[in-house]
Amino acid sequence: MIKFIHTADIHFGMENYGKIDPATGIHTRLLDFEKALNFCIDFAVDNQVDFFLFSGDAYKTAHPSPTQQHLLLQCFLRLYKAQIPIIIIVGNHDNPLSFGKANSLEIFGQLPVSGFHVISKPTTLLIETKSGPVQIVGIPWPTRNNITTASTNLVSSAIEITDLISKSLSRIIKQMAEQLDQNIPSVLAGHLTVTSGIFSGSEKKAIYGTDPVFLPSELAIEPFDYVALGHLHRYQNLNAKGYPAVVYSGSIERIDFGERKEEKGFCFVKIHEKNNTEHEFIKTPTRPFIQIELELSDDIDQTEQILNELKKHEVKDSVIKIIYTLNQGQKDKVDIPAIQQACADAMYIAGIVPIRKNIIRDRRTPLKVDMDLIKLLDSYLSNRQELKSKKDSLLAKAVDLENQCECDN
Repeated sequence: MIKFIHTADIHFGMENYGKIDPATGIHTRLLDFEKALNFCIDFAVDNQVDFFLFSGDAYKTAHPSPTQQHLLLQCFLRLYKAQIPIIIIVGNHDNPLSFGKANSLEIFGQLPVSGFHVISKPTTLLIETKSGPVQIVGIPWPTRNNITTASTNLVSSAIEITDLISKSLSRIIKQMAEQLDQNIPSVLAGHLTVTSGIFSGSEKKAIYGTDPVFLPSELAIEPFDYVALGHLHRYQNLNAKGYPAVVYSGSIERIDFGERKEEKGFCFVKIHEKNNTEHEFIKTPTRPFIQIELELSDDIDQTEQILNELKKHEVKDSVIKIIYTLNQGQKDKVDIPAIQQACADAMYIAGIVPIRKNIIRDRRTPLKVDMDLIKLLDSYLSNRQELKSKKDSLLAKAVDLENQCECDN
């Protein structure tokens, strides 16, 4: 049985909603991501996996800071010391936009040690693990550089180029699959966008984006036993009823409040034998993101209403955001310092945000200078909700008054 870890989207450098840790001088959110990654590595070492597969996006940007690089290297060296091979797929966040520049993960492939495999172009690897050989087809994030420099594509639109990338890469994956040994366990690993994938923090399908996209059926092909994807931050199996599984492991930590309700983690994969593979989603320790939303009433003290809602949540060490809604004309009497004091044990307060309901204004009555009195009143009364039921009687009285005035004159 071959065992391995499938993870992706580490995103070292996501330093929103945090502060500098006084003990280390490092941003608390960077430490959160390091903690989650070390949890993955602890699991890999404890379970004596055969290899560690990372499907892209190690950093927030293609230009990580020395501190971010140092922490990632420390983590990956733990796998090297445990003699666990590391397969690294280059993701879109790892890849600079400019042609010819090195990607942020390339240095791992240049280390004068064995066990690091960095895949920056479509590549097939044959890894000899302690449990037997395994074939890995690695597909990094598809870039436009090579295709757009071809003379035949210089006048192509962005949509045409994206479609061309998708079709070309689909053919490459199929050709590489056909060249594999059908008797050896095989894994397709890529940083790709699949049409039926769901973006993290929403129900929006990936097909609505501008990335090159692939159908699950273009990836779930023979002889692959597992398809390990990165890019979308939500854990999901896009071929749950078929074989092989097409899996996004998701990000290892929450990126923002859009992901506050999602579990984060990685996949523990077991290839029992050819055509017999299972995987398990393992949750990582994550920073709680709590978003409190409530509509304030005038019956109870406004601050007390928010404080009562806070008591329903575990505030300690969390990232907190409070959004409270005020009715039309309602004064904002919230005691912000009192709310901040109640959140003193939180790691970070992202915001205490008041929202006022939009004022519903009456629609202006369309009036014209050539209208007579009765038409003007009819138009006015028809647009006043509180006077509609009395319109006929009011118009009748207006006619009487107008007739009386004419008689007097």
